Amino acid sequence: MNKQADVIIVGSGLAALQLAHHLHSTSHVIILTKTKIRQSNSYIAQGGIAAVIDKDDSVHSHVEDTLKAGRYHHFTEEVERLAGEGAAAVKELIAGGLGIDREADGQPSLGLEGAHSAKRIVHSGGDATGRHTVEHLLATLPANVEIIEGEMAYECLLSEDRSVCIGVKTKNKEGQIHHYWSSHVVLATGGIGAIYPATSNQPTMTGDGIAMAFRAGAEVTDMEFVQFHPTLLFKDGAARGLISEAVRGAGGVLVDENGVSLMEGVHPLRDLAPRHVTAYEIYKALARGTAVFLDIRRVQQFEKQFPTITALCKRNGVPISKGFLPVAPGSHFLMGGISVDSNGCTTVPGLYAVGEAAHSGVHGANRLASNSLLEGIVYGRRLAAFLNRHIPVKSRPADMFYYEKQLKSESAITLSKEELRARTMKAAGIIRTSECLQNHVSYLEKLGIQKWIESGLDELDRDAIEKIDMHINSYLISRAALLRQESRGAHIRTDFPVEEVDWCGKRIVQTKDQINIRGGQHERNPIRIHA
Repeated sequence: MNKQADVIIVGSGLAALQLAHHLHSTSHVIILTKTKIRQSNSYIAQGGIAAVIDKDDSVHSHVEDTLKAGRYHHFTEEVERLAGEGAAAVKELIAGGLGIDREADGQPSLGLEGAHSAKRIVHSGGDATGRHTVEHLLATLPANVEIIEGEMAYECLLSEDRSVCIGVKTKNKEGQIHHYWSSHVVLATGGIGAIYPATSNQPTMTGDGIAMAFRAGAEVTDMEFVQFHPTLLFKDGAARGLISEAVRGAGGVLVDENGVSLMEGVHPLRDLAPRHVTAYEIYKALARGTAVFLDIRRVQQFEKQFPTITALCKRNGVPISKGFLPVAPGSHFLMGGISVDSNGCTTVPGLYAVGEAAHSGVHGANRLASNSLLEGIVYGRRLAAFLNRHIPVKSRPADMFYYEKQLKSESAITLSKEELRARTMKAAGIIRTSECLQNHVSYLEKLGIQKWIESGLDELDRDAIEKIDMHINSYLISRAALLRQESRGAHIRTDFPVEEVDWCGKRIVQTKDQINIRGGQHERNPIRIHA
């Protein structure tokens, strides 16, 4: 099948839907998702949306909190724009019909989460903000948007000289290959959580969009910064789901198996310290053989405040009434991704990225709680405004690039997702060392990672393509983590335990051909805007 559209969006999370919502109603927009439209990280997001809508709050305060949490590894002007535009974007959603939680007097009920200095978290449905927001956008989606489910995008279609993206190639569950043509292809595929053994992400988050962009020649940046959420429900040796940071904002306390506070004396914000701090403390306790719990006895009306978490605990046989929820860290959010400018343009003309798949420079080395949904809302709207100025579609080049070599199915048969997850966690998990990282990079290179990057994937089934994408992302993360010889935010090296001034603002940028260190503390994203 061959189809053409004005804009093609790969992914179905909040950033994708916000983008589709704001594109011209005269444009033909196609949303492609490899599973179902509601199977996204956004849909299961328990946290809210961080936005300055309270008169006693300020954009300056939100910016400062973001910079502190991310250890000043940001494009500062992008953070200022995010916080500044965020309030208007959230108010627009509310005015458009998104129902938010309110106090008895009708004012927004604003929550507190880790590393925030003010109550500024907007919630909808308690701990179901993601689901409510996605449902609102789906219910109000314009008629010009076509949704195609069950098709996995796996390669960018490129011009013959590989200089311009002109579409995407997909594969359905039956193995049929489809071509979608457009001068504007947006990757909104989310993060890479599923390449780790324990994650808060959907199991489909295998980094497909990042691998697609990288193989197409786009730059990726900051891949070493992977955030681990401190509190995943941990039962029978496995992570069962996320326990929102809002629980600690409502009074939950991290304790060890003896009831001793884990965060007392560790950080001034104690249980609301930045995520890399709390995750590290829990990791060290578990490594000592000490179980860790979230003490929720002080949280008032827990079941009413957190119905989603309550249901999660009941499904897994964890009684809320006892007041102690067993927890462990798990991969949660990628601060790095496909390099984009302020509008969402990548380094490949015709290719764009938005949401967690993109590196916009707003999250630094460690994302501030509830800034992720905000990013999707703000950048989705901003990219739409940019694309609206460059539609209609230009005629696509007559000649297209074809891979000289196609990977055979036997190339991926020996690859195990479970083995890769274990190896990635050991090398590039919460704690990293030069030896483990180097061993993992060498292991991936011996497997033939460079060959996979430069070969076509037409002859592989979807599971095999996911394996290839997971290995590519593991390689990108590990290579960058090996090169960054310091500890900063979510990147913790035991052999380089100090946050180095000389590394502040320096970014590790990777392409198919090279890896290099770029920039300094105040550098703006250098990508040239293209139409």
